[in-house]
Amino acid sequence: MTVPPADPYMTCYASDRAMAENAFRGREPDLSIPPSWEASRGLLPRPHWPARPNVLACWNRTWELYWTNLRAVTPGIGFVAPFIDTAFNGNLFMWDSVFILRYGRYAARAFEAQRTLDNLYARQHPDGFISREIDWTTGIERFHRHEPGSTGPNLLAWCEWEHWRDTGDRERLAAVFMPILNYHRWMRDYRTWQDGTYWSTGWGCGMDNQPRLDTDLHVCHHHSGMSWIDTTAQALLSGRTLLQMAKVLGREADVRDVAAEIPRLEMSINQTMWNDEVGCYVDRRRDGRVSDVVSIAGFWTLLAGSTPPERRARMIALLRDERHFNRPHRVPTLSASHPAYDPDGGYWLGGVWPPTTAMILAALRGEGEDALAHEIGLNHLDNVVKVFSDTGTVWENYAPESAIPGKPSRPDFTGWGGLGPVAVLIEEVFGLRLDVPARRLVWDLRLTDEHGIAALPFGNACTVDVRVAARANVTDEPQIAAHASGPLTLEVRWQGGRKELQLG
Repeated sequence: MTVPPADPYMTCYASDRAMAENAFRGREPDLSIPPSWEASRGLLPRPHWPARPNVLACWNRTWELYWTNLRAVTPGIGFVAPFIDTAFNGNLFMWDSVFILRYGRYAARAFEAQRTLDNLYARQHPDGFISREIDWTTGIERFHRHEPGSTGPNLLAWCEWEHWRDTGDRERLAAVFMPILNYHRWMRDYRTWQDGTYWSTGWGCGMDNQPRLDTDLHVCHHHSGMSWIDTTAQALLSGRTLLQMAKVLGREADVRDVAAEIPRLEMSINQTMWNDEVGCYVDRRRDGRVSDVVSIAGFWTLLAGSTPPERRARMIALLRDERHFNRPHRVPTLSASHPAYDPDGGYWLGGVWPPTTAMILAALRGEGEDALAHEIGLNHLDNVVKVFSDTGTVWENYAPESAIPGKPSRPDFTGWGGLGPVAVLIEEVFGLRLDVPARRLVWDLRLTDEHGIAALPFGNACTVDVRVAARANVTDEPQIAAHASGPLTLEVRWQGGRKELQLG
């Protein structure tokens, strides 16, 4: 049995609730070496798009870089599974890992990257806390758990639910349920105000230098007494997802406290965190005033499902508005109307970041805005591929006003830089969405080029090959060739029609 390094700050906890059902703590570590790129490349999906060889070149380079960041466990640090490194500073990050896994899942036949999160669950504290950043060579947590930026964002439930939809792996869903539930409860215990809204910091929310504070305090380290809209919406998303998990697992009784929290959160968001003048959800200041900073942070409310229809329409309009988020490379993380907006990105002062772009696309799909999701996804992919063609690599973030890397930005970032060339290509540009528990694959066809993909994983034991011939118009019925190694329904949608094919 491996034992995590001792907490150097405290030797006792007010609660040991996280110990009861956390099978990851104390698990014998898997010390196996991740497979080589040469042994793995034949197990990856193979996109087909003859008109865009530059896209396929970017896809291939993304996976080559991804494989350089696979890591084996260092014995004795409390990690339990081989993992994908964040590719940042020698630490495993909670925030980055969630989004790396959103495209790493497509390589699961070669390397099961979802087990990266096992290392965070294995290092969960007895009261439910999980550090947002752990050194993967020493096991040292970079923050004490009561530092303001010690953890977050709260997206573990969302990540595992997406994995469930991709795999139908009920055993994993059952294993991660209680660690995630207890992490959610820790956040509620230590990151909320009296009305139940949540707070964070620039580091805790992941958007380090956005100008969200109305004081001279350093945004990376201070909450400024505010209710943070992204952190509050993420708590709502986590809560709703935990309820979905509980329903699948037959554990509704375990989430009664979460079920009671959800309507309170939704009420607080809608009554106290909407700025009607700008048409967006925003932070709430210490004195109760709403902020006027229009940021990507407010769009987490769309993904959390807390937005009334008339407000939803106004927020989606911001994504189409050139004065705000409809810039040459979409979607900047700070509205172009803000005085601090930086056309070169300035990190989170307008930089186009793969994780927040992925959030926007998921939110739009959830709202039935598939055409806009395709439009934004194709724009993002085109810009990423143009930068790849110019520089030979993928980047941490991008400039919003031209097809160049953000300033500052890190190269070879896979890392979440692989989201555009992989997940956005498959899900938004090609339009393929998996629902393995329902044995259903939706193909929302919007391109008229010949394209497709082979060996697309559908669960843990099935792959799918799909291809469509070129069409003259988007309204033409597509000519499909499709095969699956197991039974599933392929639902094909196009402008003006739909059809279903039974495969396998």
